[in-house]
Amino acid sequence: MYYNNVLETIGNTPLVKLNKIVKDLPCTVLAKIETTNPGNSVKDRMALKMIEDAEADGRLKPGGTIVEGTSGNTGMGLAIAAVVKGYKCIFVTTDKQSKEKVDALKSVGADVIVCPTDVDPTDSRSYYSVSRRLGEEIPNAWYVNQYDNPSNVLAHYESTGPEIWEQTEGKITHFVVGVGTGGTISGVGKFLKEKNPDIQCWGIDTFGSVFKKYHETGEFDEDEIYPYITEGIGEDILPKCVNFDIIDHFEKVTDKDGLLWQRKLAREEGIMVGNSAGSAVKGILQCASMLKPTDVVVVLFHDHATRYMGKAFNDEWMKERGFLDSTPKTAEDMISSHKHLPMLVVKESDPVKAAFDLMEKHGISQLPVSNGNGEYVGSVNDNHLLSQLLKNPALAEKKVNEVMQASFPMVEASAPIDQVSSLINKDNPAVLVKELSGTVHILTKYDLIGALSS
Repeated sequence: MYYNNVLETIGNTPLVKLNKIVKDLPCTVLAKIETTNPGNSVKDRMALKMIEDAEADGRLKPGGTIVEGTSGNTGMGLAIAAVVKGYKCIFVTTDKQSKEKVDALKSVGADVIVCPTDVDPTDSRSYYSVSRRLGEEIPNAWYVNQYDNPSNVLAHYESTGPEIWEQTEGKITHFVVGVGTGGTISGVGKFLKEKNPDIQCWGIDTFGSVFKKYHETGEFDEDEIYPYITEGIGEDILPKCVNFDIIDHFEKVTDKDGLLWQRKLAREEGIMVGNSAGSAVKGILQCASMLKPTDVVVVLFHDHATRYMGKAFNDEWMKERGFLDSTPKTAEDMISSHKHLPMLVVKESDPVKAAFDLMEKHGISQLPVSNGNGEYVGSVNDNHLLSQLLKNPALAEKKVNEVMQASFPMVEASAPIDQVSSLINKDNPAVLVKELSGTVHILTKYDLIGALSS
């Protein structure tokens, strides 16, 4: 059996039990992993449905241009379908979206316009306004408007919902998903509640979004709106696709927690998924008191981790924003700025002058001494060498092993900072750090001072 084109592979995504990351919960948690769709996200489902419905009623004509505002994933689904069906694509996104998402859209031939995030939705510069205007101005263009497009909801009512019901054999008690356009939770929720009205639908929201307060009070509070980093969920508008009557509870999750739990999913479950997945898992954990042992929770993971390598999975990016502790904790942390550089070493059979010249050339004050077979047998430092040469200039032509001192102590890369600090003192200015790979680096008193003063 084979598929006629890549669009036929959309759907029928796996349901996978979570284990370590939810070990403190009383219930069963199953992840609906949408990354196996051709565009690596759940948005492939609604993208194709919206295009097919627009083709059917004449809104999208042959050779037309698809225009949409997107955080990246809907755009990818639309672009893949456009490649197969022969349409052009122009997408408008915001400057908070990952570079990987923008590059992915361009890779399938789409034109991408980036707009500022921190503007009102009605501002002419917002990605809502720009995409709508382009849809009106470009000849033979179709403006998708995923936020208000009923086909968005219908796609999940017709495919995602039935899949979850069948995969759990009707045992599902809770459906949990991040809410952005609202199509997924509204479509899936409608189907599931028609099967069993007692099924709970929980929406995951983020701080800076209006959903939770509006759901609970009916008030659209502009004071709730502020910029946030979490991608793909939360809004500063009320999309028509969000059916608040379907949603039983909204849970807000911070940017930091969403990012950290996204990383945890990779490291504890081996599941490489996106930002909203981390938020969704953390949201479930925050609601632990609302769950019981007989519950079967299905959480939907929207997209793949490859969209976020430059953000959530980039330690420096995380540290710069205070999401990871930037204080070094191990020997490996302290050598991170120079571990990519080869370590300078002198052999015990080299002349003393060669060692002194090497230190002078590179502006360093000490060198490990090796026996030439990968073993470290001693050390030299500039103060000691200089004092010896002043006493006896003839030593310059002697071998290093005649003047070397004791070898620097060796520690594993995982050695804690307090162990390293106990080894560095007035008489011993450095330690050697051995990685699991066997590669050895030098950690000096200056590395330690920098770590302790950061």
